[in-house]
Amino acid sequence: MTKFVINPNVKKSKIHKEIYGHFSEHLGRCIYEGMYVGEDSPIPNVNGMRTDVVEALKEMKIPVLRWPGGCFADEYHWKDGVGPKENRKKIINTHWGGVVEDNSFGTHEFFELCRQLGCEAYVNGNVGSGTVQEMSEWVEYMTFDGVSPMADWRKENGHEDSWDVAFFGVGNENWGCGGNMTPEFYANEYRRYQTYVRDYKADKKIYKIACGPNVDDYEWTEGVMSTCFRHSQPFQHGFMDGLSLHYYTHPEGWEIKGSATDFDDKVWYKTLSKTLYMEELIRRHGAIMDKYDPKKEIGLIVDEWGTWFTVEPGTNPGFLYQQNTMRDALVAGINLNIFNKHSDRVRMANIAQIVNVLQSVILTEGEKMIKTPTYHVFNMYKYHQDAMLVDSHIDTETIGVEEEYQVPNLTESVSVDENGVLHITVTNLSLTEDYEIDTTILEKNISEVKGEILTEEMHAMNTFEEPETVCTKEFTDVKITDKGLAFTIPACSVLHLSVK
Repeated sequence: MTKFVINPNVKKSKIHKEIYGHFSEHLGRCIYEGMYVGEDSPIPNVNGMRTDVVEALKEMKIPVLRWPGGCFADEYHWKDGVGPKENRKKIINTHWGGVVEDNSFGTHEFFELCRQLGCEAYVNGNVGSGTVQEMSEWVEYMTFDGVSPMADWRKENGHEDSWDVAFFGVGNENWGCGGNMTPEFYANEYRRYQTYVRDYKADKKIYKIACGPNVDDYEWTEGVMSTCFRHSQPFQHGFMDGLSLHYYTHPEGWEIKGSATDFDDKVWYKTLSKTLYMEELIRRHGAIMDKYDPKKEIGLIVDEWGTWFTVEPGTNPGFLYQQNTMRDALVAGINLNIFNKHSDRVRMANIAQIVNVLQSVILTEGEKMIKTPTYHVFNMYKYHQDAMLVDSHIDTETIGVEEEYQVPNLTESVSVDENGVLHITVTNLSLTEDYEIDTTILEKNISEVKGEILTEEMHAMNTFEEPETVCTKEFTDVKITDKGLAFTIPACSVLHLSVK
């Protein structure tokens, strides 16, 4: 019997809704065909946005969407994507597949998508190949309501009112595809560029995000933080609000990656072991940030995470299209539990990418659309959004098939929402073992418990022929006891319990 103790009276940190954020790049079929089909498409749409995809994402309560990249962001010149579509410049997408980018999806279309989704906008600016003026004018175009050249141009292009930009990234992966910079060079560029990301609305401050490290590049974090805060106050609101972190799960390494659907028990545990590395990355990068920001006022923004496998056979290797199995569902559940547990420092996270690319929540094929196992995890975990993390601990044992890739059998996180409802999420990483959980919930009288679960064998996936193979089911194997709850979590599963 596994012991699980929850203390709802010890509230630790707010789980910002943006931890459940998503990422869309001009890459493969993410935007074109995935979310945007154009106004003249036979696929049902509203102003060019796929109705089925929008409705599915709204059900999942998508809180924020990052755009236009990714590597594409530091080669994107926003003026190419506004104005009459027939006049927009066609370019080559040099990063992703060498295909023609016709810029029919630009700034106006992105904000129309956010409007339909009811989510916040996270815009990534171009530092690698763009200018300070270009970035400054984009912010003016998007957010200024008065009389100015950019605001007037926006109105001429059909949008009288300005938009709200909740989050703005000053560059992307500037240690690599965003310019191959050193940390000190980038930090000085950040200081300069962010100066001109103006807050044109007193009540709508833009949350500025600096380019942070790739995986375990602790030298980058130290160099950026130390350079940015040289000749500055130790912390200054509006100067740097967030620092990004990118980490993908590659079970077979960056070069090989491995199949999304053809794997054995060893690769299952290897994948989950590498996923759990996220916790160490947050802790160690967070410790460096603590030296400059001990009050944790700068958020760690994990704006690229998820599985990255070899593309599906027969697809363009530059499109990064992969299938999605129960293994991806466990990766999602583990990461989201980690982010919840570290919500004192993690302010936002954005899984890569939202449709048809990498660890997608949705796949499309013509008029068809399916929800992936990862979608169902996000849909179960949505109740954590803007809730308060509470103190919890579960006893674990080490499992796996080889000494190198041992993992804990369980992960968990618990929050309490504004109505006093507890939301408990648990993942069972074992392929073979069910676990009986004896849960103590301190100082709480339980009147009702409801459960939902995602569980199938490890290779299970949804296809366009069989779209409901993996879906959430009601979970009833839970009992109210005199001290809390008792339940059995099946092998290879992700579970959500709501407790009143």
